[in-house]
Amino acid sequence: MEFFKELWGFLKARKKYWLIPLIVILLLLGILIIISGGSALAPFIYTIF
Repeated sequence: MEFFKELWGFLKARKKYWLIPLIVILLLLGILIIISGGSALAPFIYTIF
């Protein structure tokens, strides 16, 4: 959790709020890839990309 505190502090200090949506999208894509790695949904997710 300290990483997220430091990241938030950086974004707040440097006024880089436009990075927040980018970080959220990357996290969601990472979670999607991890979940779909060994599941039955993998063929459907691969057709999206």
